[in-house]
Amino acid sequence: MVDKETSSVSSLWSPQHTYQEIRNHTSISDFLLLGFSDHPEQQPLLFGLFLGMYLVTMLGNLLIILAIVSDQHLHTPMYFFLANLSLIDTCFSCTIVPKVLVNTITQHHTITYTGCLVQMYFFMALTLLDDFLLAVMAYDRYVAICLPLHYTTIMCPQRCLLLVATPWLCAHLLAFSLTLLMAQFSFCASHSIPHFFCDLLPVLKLACSDTQIFQVMMFAEAALAGVVPLACVLVSYAHIMHTILRVPSAGGKHKVFSTCGSHLSVVTLFYGTLFLVYFQPSSSYSPDTGMVVSVIYTMVTPMLNPFIYSLRNRDMKGALWRLSGWRRYSTLNVGISHLDCTSWLIKKISVDSSPWAPRQAYQEIRNHTSISDFLLLGFSDHPEQQPLLFGLFLGMYLVTMLGNLLIILAIVSDQHLHTPMYFFLANLSLVDTCFSCTIVPKVLVNTITQHHTITYTGCLVQMYFFMALALLDGFLLAVMAYDRYVAICLPLHYTTIMCPQRCLLLVASSWLCAHLLAFSLTLLMAQFSFCASHSIPHFFCDLLPVLKLACSDTQIFQVMMFAEAALAGVVPLACVLVSYAHIMHTILRVSSAGGKHKLFSTCGSHLTVVTLFYGTVFLVYFQPSSSYSAGTGMMASVVYTMVTPMLNPFIYSLRNRDMKGALWRLLTVNVHTPN
Repeated sequence: MVDKETSSVSSLWSPQHTYQEIRNHTSISDFLLLGFSDHPEQQPLLFGLFLGMYLVTMLGNLLIILAIVSDQHLHTPMYFFLANLSLIDTCFSCTIVPKVLVNTITQHHTITYTGCLVQMYFFMALTLLDDFLLAVMAYDRYVAICLPLHYTTIMCPQRCLLLVATPWLCAHLLAFSLTLLMAQFSFCASHSIPHFFCDLLPVLKLACSDTQIFQVMMFAEAALAGVVPLACVLVSYAHIMHTILRVPSAGGKHKVFSTCGSHLSVVTLFYGTLFLVYFQPSSSYSPDTGMVVSVIYTMVTPMLNPFIYSLRNRDMKGALWRLSGWRRYSTLNVGISHLDCTSWLIKKISVDSSPWAPRQAYQEIRNHTSISDFLLLGFSDHPEQQPLLFGLFLGMYLVTMLGNLLIILAIVSDQHLHTPMYFFLANLSLVDTCFSCTIVPKVLVNTITQHHTITYTGCLVQMYFFMALALLDGFLLAVMAYDRYVAICLPLHYTTIMCPQRCLLLVASSWLCAHLLAFSLTLLMAQFSFCASHSIPHFFCDLLPVLKLACSDTQIFQVMMFAEAALAGVVPLACVLVSYAHIMHTILRVSSAGGKHKLFSTCGSHLTVVTLFYGTVFLVYFQPSSSYSAGTGMMASVVYTMVTPMLNPFIYSLRNRDMKGALWRLLTVNVHTPN
């Protein structure tokens, strides 16, 4: 009986049937992205153009991030904000361009309803985040130029971290509210979107519901998240101009203002295109104009930002030069040619030339912390072992990135995989990709350069993303277990229970809860003093090793940590165990051995990943910090920070015919594409 029921929903979330059965307010299952051209002869040109822009964007922004992380000269607020901007541009490109490339090369222009909402959500969140960060960077320039003597006090590490964390939280909350409202609309007319991605206004024009409330809310959020940051930018530059005009020499005026030129160029590009498209009534929206302008802020601007910020900045060029391995670059020139306007003004008044010098600023402004950075001891300090470790970690990192990105691309591009199970798997692969990017690049830089320090702020940021993504992994594994329970134990109700809105809500709630829990612990950690040793016996800023260095009272933190562990660790694990208890009970009732094996095999991959994940996490974290062993913790950490994200794509693909088929079609698309 269960066998028959299960086979009846083998295409669990089929776009052709599920939406029409369970979403009576929406009569379409997917949208058609019309894109730029439907002429086959133009597709190779468009594909080559977009692929080139995408690769340049990814390479440029990742180089900017790596240069800032690895170079002590750039550990200042200005470059900290720039690194975040480059990270956002990288994520922004990954949200839009891969789908465009797949559509262009395969000539398969559909996108599922859920995929459209997810793309719209991340597009809005990252656009808002870009907006907030540009305002924060303008404020940073204002303080540097207009209040240079107070710069280190005002732009202290905690405030910089808060100025970055708050926009991340606000942007996601605002985007989530609009996406939820959009999910309530009915689309009973045409499903063709005259655009190359799910932009807000083109999709809104297809709705046959009353969209007045949505438009009011959209313009209210635009005023909050668009006009207010822009006003902050304008006010900051008004004060900057007033200060610059008081500088007596023309050379001095030019030198100070030139440091703000890069930021002004990016602001002009960003707001110019944004206002042209979105700050107008939806009735006067022109698809052709909107699509052309959208290319600028979705592809051109993220591609140009690294060049705008690096080609006019000698410090950045010097850091990139040193990163490429040419260490003969003159450090004297780097020191003299600081284009940072903070540095120039403070030199004029005979104050330290580095506004956020790690070895001085922290000691002056953070009286509760006597160290400026931490020393990551890592695995070995023997020079002869470093090439072997570097090669090993680099190989694991590249396999992890390639495997998980292939999984995501296969799921996005193959209609057979547009089901809840693969939707959750795509999110898990995305989390694993981000997880590896949080830990491994810094390990690689430390290993090859033998420079094992990490700034206090860098340590907190790494710890925040590590906790958020680890918690998110736990939540997603629980959601996937629940999905398997419904599919096997309640197959007839699967399409009703695991409807698109609920799947989207399960994933979005996981993302939000994980970030909120991680943010609360990071804020509490930022209050501790570290007045003893600053050597961390680990290869990244893990929670327990850093906690052992604190000379403050950490009892409240430990109570809160174990409370969150119970909430975000034990509860999801309990959900996994209860789900599999019901699954086992159902499977045992199946009469044939073949039927039992067929049902259980669908859960084997997930069970393997759950065992790997929770086994190492419990080994390290679910014990008193006093009994923490650095050696055991570090070896276990390698498993869940490098090995598990690397193995997940293989675990989920090698035992899954649908996934193997999708990967095969993805990799051989050029062979099967008609001439």
